[in-house]
Formats: sequence, C-alpha cells, structure tokens
Amino acid sequence: MKKSGISAILATTIFAIPVVANGAYPVYSTYRSNNGQYVQYQQPTTQTQQVAYTQQNSVIQANSTVAANPTRITGSLPRVGSNVTNAGRQYYQPADYDRLADSGLYIGLSVAYSGSVTGAMSSDYKSEKNAFFVPGAFKEANFKTNTVLPMQLSVGAALNNDVRVDFSYSRYSGIGYPSSVMSSNGAGGYVKAQVTGGAITSNATMLNLYYNIDSYTGYLAGGAMRPYIGAGVGIALDTIADYVILDSTFYSEKEPSTAAAGELTGISDIYAYHNGGTSENLAYMLEGGVTTELDGGIKLDFFVRYSGLGKVKTSGSIVVSQTEWLGDGAGGEVQATYDSVFHYTNWYESGNLGTLDLGIRMRLQF
Repeated sequence: MKKSGISAILATTIFAIPVVANGAYPVYSTYRSNNGQYVQYQQPTTQTQQVAYTQQNSVIQANSTVAANPTRITGSLPRVGSNVTNAGRQYYQPADYDRLADSGLYIGLSVAYSGSVTGAMSSDYKSEKNAFFVPGAFKEANFKTNTVLPMQLSVGAALNNDVRVDFSYSRYSGIGYPSSVMSSNGAGGYVKAQVTGGAITSNATMLNLYYNIDSYTGYLAGGAMRPYIGAGVGIALDTIADYVILDSTFYSEKEPSTAAAGELTGISDIYAYHNGGTSENLAYMLEGGVTTELDGGIKLDFFVRYSGLGKVKTSGSIVVSQTEWLGDGAGGEVQATYDSVFHYTNWYESGNLGTLDLGIRMRLQF
C-alpha cells in the first residue's frame, strides 16, 4: 500500500507540473510559419523576453503567408492626388475621401461675363461695280459690345470619377454692329458712315466633354478645388437685326456749269437699309477651370472659356435711298423733289464671332 500510495503521489505530481506550468506559461495552440519553419510561441514573462517576443513576432508577421490584421489608423485622411500613403489603413471615411468626385446625372446653370469679343464686320460686295454707292463696312469694323452676359443651361452625367459629358444651350446677346464704319468713297479712299441698329445674338447648342486633371496636378487649396479642362462642338445660330447705314458725304457726278437742266450733278445722304439675317454655323468651345463643392451635392465650376460661334451674316438684301442733285440749266444745281431708291440682292456683309468668357457654373447632382 505504501508503494502504491507513493506511486500515485509521484504520478499526480508528474502530471500536475505541466498543468501548473501551462497556467503560468501557456503554450499557443497554433503554429506560425517562418520561412517554412514552424515556431511554437510561449508567453514571455520578463521584460527581456517581451522585447524579444515583439521583435520575433514582427519578423514572422512580415514573412508569414497569413495576413496580419491591419491597424486602425485615425485622424486626417489623405486627399486624392496626394502623394501621402498610409500602409495598413483599415478603412476610409467617404466624407473625407474624394469628396469632389463626380457621380451620376446633373443639371447645370452658368452665367459669365464676356471680357473680350473677337470678330469684325466687312462687306462681301466691295469688289462689285459702283459698290461705294451702298455704304457698308468696306474696312473691317469691330463688333460693338455692351455688357455681354452669356447664360448656359446644361444636362449631363459623370462617366467616371474623371470624365463627364453634357449637352448645353448657351445664349449670347449684348453684341451689335459697330456704331460707325469706314465705307469706300469710290476713289480709293474711305469715308465715315453712321450705323443704327444691328443687334446680334447667338444661340449655341453643343456636346461637351470635361476631364478632371487632378491626377496630374493634385488637389488645389488643400483639397478644396479640383482642376479640369473641357472642349465642345455643336451648332450656333447667329442672328443680326436690320440696320441702317448713313453716308452723308456729297458725291459730285458732273460740274453744274456743264450740266443741262434736270441732269444729275451729284448725290448725297445715302441711306442703305440692310436686312438682317440668321446663319447656321459650326461652333466650338474650349474651357478650363476648377471645381469646388457646397452642401447638398451642389458643385461650383469657376471657368475661363473661349467660344467660337461662327459667322454673323446678313440676308444679302439692301435697299438704298439717296438724295439727288440736278442741274438747273443756268450753271447751278438744285435738290430733286424725290429720292431715288434702289434694291440690291445677294450683297452680303459678314464677320466671324468669338468670345472669351469668365464665369461660374452651378451643378446639382442626382
């Protein structure tokens, strides 16, 4: 019995030692691969063991085929286009990540100021015989501009985060025929003629493509603005209203002293009534700007845009009224009691029209 009791006590002690040891130094039930070698981890107790354990575990995690859980990193997140990277990031906050991204359908409304209007009117009939009798812009005359505020309505969609496309309708007004022109005097020179009327409007419909270039430039203003470029092509209907050109120069036709009674000796006060017209032209635009965002999914585009709107052209119908002077048969001349009227057709005046605009566009995304 004593031997049996002693044996039982020894057996109990032998089996209890691992249990007690396991309570103080637990052996992990899993093994981690380190370059093909399996390592069994034990919980360190001393500070030296803890440091060694941390270094060894870092090496094993780096070489292990089992991915370590990423560390949750809080704080400010990098903007799209930034060179800053954060390895091991577990999540991104949508409100902070690429908040200026384009998505879905949108409608836009813009207003601009035309800082420069390019183009000029000139007569297409200046080579015609006796063309000087029809006052007009025989020398190019720059368009007259009041305040030009082009309005634009657009409907479009973002194809992806960098590209969007839309259809736009733009209206330009506040442009006019010049208030005075230099008209031919029929002798190789020019005379100044006065103009009344000739308001010009342009209605352009275009298909536009825009591309965000922040992948090349990065975000601007700390991520508050996103640069872009755009181009468009379409049709412009350019209309010019009727206008009247007055040339008050006196043109001598014959010396009164040699003229018979009733014979034409001169003309003056030539009025040329030009019928306006509408022409259909190929139009295009080039645009560059930056985008920012307001609350509620509203984006603002601040842009510079050049629009080539094609040619402004009259209908080619001109009615000329002039005062005639006649010889009196005694060496003098008198004004006729009537005005002579002539009708010219297919005599056009035209000029190309372009604008450089500074503007802002509001886009509501859906």
